[in-house]
Amino acid sequence: MDIADTLTYPYPPVPDSVPHERTPEPTTVPVVLDARVVTGSGGGPDKTILNSPRFLEPLGYKMVCAYLHPPADPGFEVLRGKAAKYNAPLVEIPDRGAWDWRVVTEALAVCKREKVTVWHGHDYKTNALGLLLKRLWPMRLVTTVHGWVQHTRRTPLYYRIDQLCLPRYERVICVSDDLLESCLAAGVPAKNCVLLENGIDTTEYARRQTVAEAKAARGLPTDGVVIGAVGRLSGEKGFDVLIRSTHALVSRGLDVRTVIVGEGGERANLERLIRELDLGDRVRLAGWQAEVRPYFEAMDVFALSSLREGLPNVLLEAMALEVPIVSTRVNGVPRLVQDGRNGFLVNAGDLDGLTTALAGLVANPALRDVFRAAGRRTVETRYSFATRMTRLARLYDELLVR
Repeated sequence: MDIADTLTYPYPPVPDSVPHERTPEPTTVPVVLDARVVTGSGGGPDKTILNSPRFLEPLGYKMVCAYLHPPADPGFEVLRGKAAKYNAPLVEIPDRGAWDWRVVTEALAVCKREKVTVWHGHDYKTNALGLLLKRLWPMRLVTTVHGWVQHTRRTPLYYRIDQLCLPRYERVICVSDDLLESCLAAGVPAKNCVLLENGIDTTEYARRQTVAEAKAARGLPTDGVVIGAVGRLSGEKGFDVLIRSTHALVSRGLDVRTVIVGEGGERANLERLIRELDLGDRVRLAGWQAEVRPYFEAMDVFALSSLREGLPNVLLEAMALEVPIVSTRVNGVPRLVQDGRNGFLVNAGDLDGLTTALAGLVANPALRDVFRAAGRRTVETRYSFATRMTRLARLYDELLVR
């Protein structure tokens, strides 16, 4: 039985009478359709997706960004704004839930209208959808595995669907080496697995303000040390550990303040913890921000306390903006952060380790300067977005024998 026949969830079966065609040699510019399911304002992968079309165009590809999202979701307006900012072609496909069969017909209409050459999925649902649509429209199949960082009761089901889909994709791009190992363990042929880490646009992410100027603009004291973090307020981000670490630093007599930028379901729990530790004047939950750059620029230290990550864009952004790093040693992070050279690494969930590393930077301005320069240099030389997109275009070239 073909795997497409087993992937009726969340879509109905596609008739077997549809002939399977070889992808035709493109007579015009090849079209890549990046498909992603999103609720709300999105996350790290969307920074990469929406910034990609303007880099791929000079390399000979047209890219369309297709988003499946709840039709009445007000948070999607943020992604519309980002698409407009980057001049990214945006296609919206209403997604009313797991059993909304209209997603299939609307996605097929987009493939036909745009004459899609390459389907590029970014999650379990678009991976399943790509396999089904390939039987109705000839195209090559590529996916990027970003990793499951937010676990819910449905996560095992999503994993299972991906395990069925990924071995049938022609190229499986992994943003960290641990994800590559997971894909190989799931049965993806080694020749189809590609390690392609996230990148950062170093022109866009270049510091415009001094730390003191940025602090003043955000209403933060300029004489103390600001520890910053950015991310969804959810359990896997470990912000409770960061708040407890802030309490430990203050108890040691260090003049620090922590600012956490982001919104999410853990806000009430984090607010309660801040009250319990009497940190109301030391920890600020800044909420969701349309523009995060000013907060990065106001940070003396950036802390990533996550329990699970792939290769987070926020680390790349902080390093590009010359903010010293302390991060948990999770998944792809040790390839980016070399402990003691361009940042500090600690074990996930290790409160004492996180506190010690932060204290070392808080008390040593000279070391912060070293990490600032080293972090920026790391991004410029190894994680340039332009370099990443050139490698991606070569991957498409190989598939299309261009």
